[in-house]
Amino acid sequence: MANTKEKPVDDVNPEVKEAEEVEEQRDVIEKEEEEEEEKDKSFEELRLDPRLIRALTKKGIEKPTPIQQTAIPFILEGKDVVAKAKTGSGKTLAYLLPLLQKLFSDCGSKKKKPAPSAFVLVPSRELCQQVYAEVSSLIELCRVQIKAVQLTSSMPLSDMRNALAGLPEILVTTPACIPKCFADGVLDPAAISDSLEILVLDEADLLLSYGYEDNLRSVTSIVPRRCQCLLMSATTSSDVEKLKKLILHNPVVLTLQEGGDKEEPVPSNVQQFWISCSAQDKLLHILSLLKLEVVQKKILIFINTIDMGFKLKLFLEKFGIKTAILNGELPQNSRLHILEQFNAGLFDYLIATDDNSQTKAKEEAKDEDNKDNNKKKRRFKPKLDAEFGVVRGIDFKKVHTVINYDMPQSVTGYIHRIGRTGRAYSSGSSVSLVSPDEMEGFEEIKSFLAGEDDKDSDVITPFPLLTENAVESLRYRAEDVAKSVTKIAVRESRAQDLRNEIINSEKLKSHFEANPRDLDLLKHDKLLSKTAPAPHLKDIPEYLVDPKTQEASKMVKLARAAMGNSRRSRGGRNNANKKRSRKGGDPLKTFSANVKYN
Repeated sequence: MANTKEKPVDDVNPEVKEAEEVEEQRDVIEKEEEEEEEKDKSFEELRLDPRLIRALTKKGIEKPTPIQQTAIPFILEGKDVVAKAKTGSGKTLAYLLPLLQKLFSDCGSKKKKPAPSAFVLVPSRELCQQVYAEVSSLIELCRVQIKAVQLTSSMPLSDMRNALAGLPEILVTTPACIPKCFADGVLDPAAISDSLEILVLDEADLLLSYGYEDNLRSVTSIVPRRCQCLLMSATTSSDVEKLKKLILHNPVVLTLQEGGDKEEPVPSNVQQFWISCSAQDKLLHILSLLKLEVVQKKILIFINTIDMGFKLKLFLEKFGIKTAILNGELPQNSRLHILEQFNAGLFDYLIATDDNSQTKAKEEAKDEDNKDNNKKKRRFKPKLDAEFGVVRGIDFKKVHTVINYDMPQSVTGYIHRIGRTGRAYSSGSSVSLVSPDEMEGFEEIKSFLAGEDDKDSDVITPFPLLTENAVESLRYRAEDVAKSVTKIAVRESRAQDLRNEIINSEKLKSHFEANPRDLDLLKHDKLLSKTAPAPHLKDIPEYLVDPKTQEASKMVKLARAAMGNSRRSRGGRNNANKKRSRKGGDPLKTFSANVKYN
């Protein structure tokens, strides 16, 4: 029987068989195109309120991202949702838009509820501010009588009471703040049980890792069963599964994998490079990258300790490179203002301390060891803010390059750092400076990114635009300046900067209450060193730079100018156009990654 079935197939005319295969391929392509068209829905087709659509148009958002197309209909239906999508994919609007639409129906009711109808819980104060700003902007543009407030655990009790006095509909906060509000009588658990309709856990995979499990349990114990719960996350982890079992009821699980069936830890629109150098030569190499302008601005530089951040800032100052520092010991108002200034383009270089628990433990242990020797200076070195978070969730605007001056402690840390660039489908790049001591961890990162099927592939390639001759031409200057950046200079600068920021924080608080749109009151990239930079260090003579590096620098500058012109001519076009125009002008793609040093 088997032979008789196979025979007709062998007898088929090859030309007929080929024509049938072509026809089948055409049918498959047409079906894929039809499915693609079905996926690309407009905000109108998602049945969003016209007021929300007009608000999005004013913000320059013309069509929903894939996660918004997928999640919004389920949320509007009232289903519990677990949504997983990469950073920069539009998860915040994916839950804010349906949340607001559901609250619009209550606007006309005369009697206000005794507690907020919607809670949005986030892992860090920075993300809290970001979500609050987004929802406030939408409410203002929609012109509806809905009030949103944000609370943090460091707020005075009087400020908390004032914020909740107007009976807001939306509360954006961190989990640590809720038990404090219960203890101080600011929030009534019974009132929340009666009023709460929607609970959102944003960056859900971080909430437990930040130590909020007990706080979340105190919240979930009073969440009514009718309450709709939403979990938004960039990764799937055991913590997300634990939260799902703790809070949700038969949720819809949405996992968005863009750009193919295989999920990519780092988006394909981000190019990854590395440079091998000793720990002592890292200052030399980062000076070469920035001063020779072979990497595209804006640039986010990650370090593992606060002291190293100040050492790097002092070093770069000597060469006329202004930077700002972002870390967990700065006052909250200053941190938020630094982020706003960086996003507004007031400076191009931001040095950020990684917010992993190992780094925080190191810093606090270091302060404890120096306790007896620095009694007078201890007041300028407070404990790191447990609610500080910069690696995840924060929407850094138009960051083109991430530089790992210090390698992260884990594969997850690397992925989250690189996620700060290439957001919203724009192109980006990363450069990691890897010392011999960090090579083992670096190999683990490379192996993980390559995957089981392609372990030998170079996912992270050698940086091609910086030759050994170019680096060596700056060695004398770099080593000479590095000697002046002593531990004492770093310690004094750190204390001075903290004093200034504490003063600035109070000024900022009062100023922004009266002038919320003013971003230019204070500068955070000011010089810390007591002596002005030497004039001859600000410019690198052309004779020191080899022709190849000069050519690379020119191409990076031309690409930057082209991107600036295209942004001005584009106006408010959508993200897909941004991706297409930037990708074609990326200078790194015109060079081979396997270039040997001269």
